[in-house]
Amino acid sequence: MVMCTAKVASSIDLAMSLQFDPDVLANYTFELPDELIARFPPLVRGDSRMLVVDPLTRQLRDDAIRNLPSYLRNGDRLFFNNTRVMKARLFGKKLSGGAIEILIERVLDKRTVLAQMGVSKKPRTNQEIELEDGTRVVVGERQGLFWVLKLMGAVFWPEVMERIGHIPLPPYLQRADEANDQERYQTVYAKNAGSVAAPTAGLHFDANLLSAVEAAGARRFELTLQVGAGTFAPIRADKLSDHRMHREHYHVDAQTLTALAQKHGRRLAVGTTSLRTLESLPLDLPQTDVIGETDIFIKPGYAFKHIDGLLTNFHLPQSSLLVLVCAVAGTEFMLSAYQHAITERYRFYSYGDCMLILPGALA
Repeated sequence: MVMCTAKVASSIDLAMSLQFDPDVLANYTFELPDELIARFPPLVRGDSRMLVVDPLTRQLRDDAIRNLPSYLRNGDRLFFNNTRVMKARLFGKKLSGGAIEILIERVLDKRTVLAQMGVSKKPRTNQEIELEDGTRVVVGERQGLFWVLKLMGAVFWPEVMERIGHIPLPPYLQRADEANDQERYQTVYAKNAGSVAAPTAGLHFDANLLSAVEAAGARRFELTLQVGAGTFAPIRADKLSDHRMHREHYHVDAQTLTALAQKHGRRLAVGTTSLRTLESLPLDLPQTDVIGETDIFIKPGYAFKHIDGLLTNFHLPQSSLLVLVCAVAGTEFMLSAYQHAITERYRFYSYGDCMLILPGALA
C-alpha cells in the first residue's frame, strides 16, 4: 500500500546546482542519525520498506518491497547476483602470542588465499601464525592491501572456513556475527561461494516474492560477482577522478547475456553488484560465457549501456555506491531522495530498507 507521495522542490535543486561540482567527494554526503542504521535484519525476510524513485517525474513514493511486482511489466528482465558469502573472518595469533584477525578476500586454491590481516605489528614473509583451532598458516608475499596465506598440513581453506570462520558483517554494523546471520546475511538464491559481503538488495527476496515477480510477467536471470573487501573501503581521494576501485571477479553465462541483448522489456539490476557487472560488459555482447574482473567506477556522467533501472539499499555517505546511485538518478535528486528517506525514518545499509529507481529512468 502506498503511504505518501512527494515531489522534490525545484528550488532545492537550483540551490545545489549553483554550487555542485560532481567531481568533489565532499558533495556526496548526508547526515544520518545513528538509530537509522539497521544493525539487525527484520524479523521476517522481505518485511522492508521501499522508496520508489522516478527521476523522469522527479517524484518519490513510499511503498513496500512486497509491492515490487506492481511496478514491473510483462517482459521486464531482472538480474540477480547469485554469489554466496564465505565465512571469511577468522581469528588466530602469532606464535609469540599477538592476536590476529584475518579477512579472506579470495581463495586462490584449496590451500592458498589472499587476505587482509588485522595485527598490531606488520607480519613478516614466511612467518607462521596459528588459527584458533590450532591450524598453522604461513605468511607469503604481500600484494597491495593483501597477504598470501598458505595452510600447513593436510587441510584445505574451505573446510577451515566452514569450521571456524565467521560471517564478515560490515564494520558499520559494529557488532559480532550471530548464528542468525549465517542465514540472513545470505540471499535465498545464493549459489557460488566467494564473496566477503552480501549483495544486499537481494536480501529482501524470499520464495514468495520471487514467484510474484515471475507472475507479473518479469523474468529472472543470474550472474556472479564475488564481492571483495574493497566494497567497504572509503574513497580516500578528494576528487572522484583520483579514485581507483578494487578489482572483483565475475562470471556471466550465455543465457543471461542473451537475455540482456533482447530489445523487448526493460532491464532492472537487483543491486549495485549486478549493475557493475553488467555495465562492465562490452556494448556488443558476446554469445558465450564471460569470465573476468572489473574495477569499474560508475559516477555522474557515465553513459549506461545495459541497464534501465535499479533496486538497491541505502548506502554510506561519500561511498562509491552512493556515487553510483547518483549516476543512475541524478545527484541532486538522489541526495534529496536520501533526505526524504531520513525524514521518513527508513532503515539504512545492509540490513535496511531499499530503493527502487524505476526502470526506464536511464533510457
